[in-house]
Formats: sequence, structure tokens, C-alpha cells
Amino acid sequence: MWQPEGHPTTPNQVFSRINFTHCSNNQKLTMDFKPQREPEIKYTKLFINNEFVNSVSGKTFPTINPATGEKICDVQEADKADVDKAVAAAKKAFELGSPYRTMNASQRGRLLAKVADLLERDINYIASLETIDNGKAFALSGSLGDTFFCAGVFRYYAGWADKIQGKTIPVDGSYFAFTRHEPVGVCGQIIPWNYPLLMATWKIAPAIAAGNVVVMKTAEQTPLTALYLAALTKEAGFPPGVVNILSGFGSTAGAALSNHPDVNKVAFTGSTEIGKIIMAAASNDIKRVTLELGGKSPVVVFDDVDVDSVVEQAQEGCMTNMGQCCAAGTRTYVHENIYDEFVAKSRERAAKRIVGDPFESTTINGPQIDEGQMNKILDLIESGKKEGAKCEAGGERHGEKGYFIKPTVFSDVQDNMRIAKEEIFGPVQQIFKFKTMEEVLERANDSNYGLAAAVFTKDIDRALMFSQGINAGTCWVNCYLGITAQGPFGGFKMSGLGRELGEYGLQNYIEVKNVVVKIPQKNS
Repeated sequence: MWQPEGHPTTPNQVFSRINFTHCSNNQKLTMDFKPQREPEIKYTKLFINNEFVNSVSGKTFPTINPATGEKICDVQEADKADVDKAVAAAKKAFELGSPYRTMNASQRGRLLAKVADLLERDINYIASLETIDNGKAFALSGSLGDTFFCAGVFRYYAGWADKIQGKTIPVDGSYFAFTRHEPVGVCGQIIPWNYPLLMATWKIAPAIAAGNVVVMKTAEQTPLTALYLAALTKEAGFPPGVVNILSGFGSTAGAALSNHPDVNKVAFTGSTEIGKIIMAAASNDIKRVTLELGGKSPVVVFDDVDVDSVVEQAQEGCMTNMGQCCAAGTRTYVHENIYDEFVAKSRERAAKRIVGDPFESTTINGPQIDEGQMNKILDLIESGKKEGAKCEAGGERHGEKGYFIKPTVFSDVQDNMRIAKEEIFGPVQQIFKFKTMEEVLERANDSNYGLAAAVFTKDIDRALMFSQGINAGTCWVNCYLGITAQGPFGGFKMSGLGRELGEYGLQNYIEVKNVVVKIPQKNS
């Protein structure tokens, strides 16, 4: 996996040249990057059975550039009839004796590795496409970095394809017993709009590594990069029906996929509210379900830290991707000894976050995804003001065109306020004061969510005590959003079921079959 060195900072020009280092062998690579403000839209149809086709109904819907509020293009709209076609294609590809089912596991790995190569080949175009459709900054912390991470995830799971192994079991009696780890089958996958390409990658790569077939519904706000990824899977040599990608709405295509009797598993990333609906729908046929849902993640800062460094990390952990991140560290608990200093420096840091054109190399915050999301965030900001929290920075819309919000910092936040309890999904940091470990653990755990958490301290005993006591699927120590292809990601409580990434991510896509063979006994 290639990792970028540094960050482009030259304003008002192309990103020019960036150096990369390969993780495995320290090989150096230099690439030229030039964002395309108007990338050619190559694919707007549904991808079924390795072909781009119109929807059965012929209906389309627009996808909007959130930085301008203007239409990019019209995309074919899938509904139940299209889901039926895609599931039928996937089911046929999964039949015993099909080219895909008889393919060597190592060959599946080579297909995944080829997709990784193609993502890196087309990184400039893909990152540009993601930027106009989603609004995130083109820079390394945005679309460019996401695309590199996607290539790394495909390459990571390429290595797993021929290493998914069962066990022999020394059972009682005259039997030889072993387990087979087999693919689940047709996997329905539904992804959100905040990390369109990344979420598609997190679901497709482990499913294919384990030998499954996929029907994916993308978010209606951001269909474009997943459709381009579909084209890359075909170019890489995936057989027809193995990967199918549909653009459509949750109430039609999403519901049809969740309820389809020939879908063996549903994987969903999105809101907790929709997760409940999908789980209920999947229960009709007892489908396997994994859910990666909402969060309200705490960041706990003790008084022995480098305040300047942690202010930077805590705010980036909260406001990355314009705060549209399920693991965003929106609840910042700061020890009373450094609270005032931390608040003052957080206010200053927020004022320096450049909001605007996501194609400018200095931009940190682009727009929110759409007008509805922007208005929801502004409503929660107003609730914070009315309930007595102090708005230290931001707190309002940025500009008149597009869906931008100024980076916002609240101090004097109380645990019973709406901004302290509800997932805001915007660039809004809430800073709380605390005194003791016992107190802050209790408050941090007092949430329906349990996706992620972090603790900043130089005291290793304190860090380990916190990591043991916090109810969260991930606990970062002296860092935030340290998400890697190798490490599992998922939540406790209403933040979801199951894990994505790493070896644990494969378990969602594997059935364990116990095979018991009678051993003949010699005649006495």
C-alpha cells in the first residue's frame, strides 16, 4: 500500500507532485496530481451481470454537486424489478460448477489485486469524481487519500483469498472431523453517502475474498464513484454477475434488496434508524446481518498532554470530512486543569480551518452533502445556543452558494443538551469539562452509541484503564481515526453488529460447515 508523504499546501494551483512510500518495501514513487474540476461522467446506468443497463422503469434521478447545488447528471434509478434482475445474475454466478465457484482462490486474489492496481492508475480521475459528487476536499485528507486507502483495502483482502482455512477437530469417538469455511452466497450491500468509494470497498473486497457474490445499492446522493468501480471490476476480469451495483433510493431499491428471498446476507452502513428497519426486514428470511451505524464518540483529554498537538488531533477527529463521519469524535472531554486553554486554542484552530472550493489545495472543509443535511446541522447548532452552551466559533452557514457550514466549537456543554446526545454529522465540536477518570468514564459511556473513543494521556496505566472501561468498538490512544485495512472496525450497542476490515471483517462473509466422517473399525 502506498502512503503519501506530507500534504500539498500550495494554494490556487494544481497539486503538482507528491511523493509516496510503499509500506512493505520502502520503495519510492513520485506522481503528478491535477484535480479535474469537470471530470467526464462515464457511467450513469445500472451495473448488472457485467453490463451497464437502463432501469426497467426507465426512471432516472439527478445527482447534485453539493459545492454548487447544481446538477451533475441524471442517473438510472433502480427499483424492485432491477433488484430482481441483479439478484438473479448474482445467484447464477454463485451456482455450483459456475466459472466463479470453480475459480481457484488464488485467482480471486489476483482479481482483487488487479482492482487495486486500477484504482491507483485512475486515482486522479476517481478522486475528482468523488469530489464533485460528495463535496469532500480533493486533498490527501479527502478524495485523494480515500482512493489510496481503497486500493490498499483491495490489496489487503487479495492476500486473504487463499488463506481462509478450516480446522481439523479431535472429536470423541471413531470419527474424522473438519470444518469448511464456505461463502455465504448472495450478499446485499447498502452503503452511505459520506464515504462512497470507501464504503463500497470495505464491503466488496472481503465478500469477494471469501468467495461470495454481491448486489450493492449506493446512496442516492453519491452514485458515481461506485459505478466507476463497477467498470474496474469488469476490466479486472470479474466474471458476470459477481459484482452488481445499483443506484437508487432506500425505500424502493434498498427495501427490495433487504427483503429479497434469494439474498443470503445484508450488510448496511448508515443511520441507526434505518439499521433497525433493515434488521427487521432481514428477519423475515433469517438473513445474516451486519450493521455499521451511528456514533457519538468521546475524546478524553487529560492534563498531562501537549495541548497544542491534542487540540489539532481532537478537532480533526471531529471535523474530518466536514464532520460527516460515523466515528467523529464530537464529544471532547477535557480535564478541568487545562480546560480554558484547550477551549481558547480550539476556537483559534476552528477559525483557521479553510472552508470553500474542495478543489483548492488549501481547503480543509468542503460542503455538507445536501441542503437537508445542512439545515439539520444548523438546527442542532441553534439548539445548543438556546440550551446554554457557548458558541466559541462558527455556528452559522458559510456563503450563499452550496451547502457550507462554518467549523463550530461549543464550550460549557452539559450532558443533557441535544448537541451532547444526538449525532450531528457536521463540523460541530462540543467541549465538556471533567475532573476524574471514574467520572469521565461514566459520562462517556452514558450514550446509546458505542462506535469509537479516544484517550489522550502520557500515563500508560491511565490509558489502559480507559481502554478497558470504555464501551466502544475502537479505542484510540493518543491518536484519532487510526483506521487501517488490517484492524477491525465496528460498534457496541446501537452503533451496530459485526466488524468490517481486517481478518474479523471476513467472518461476516463465511459460513462454517462441520464435516464428520466415520472411521471404519478393524474386525476384532
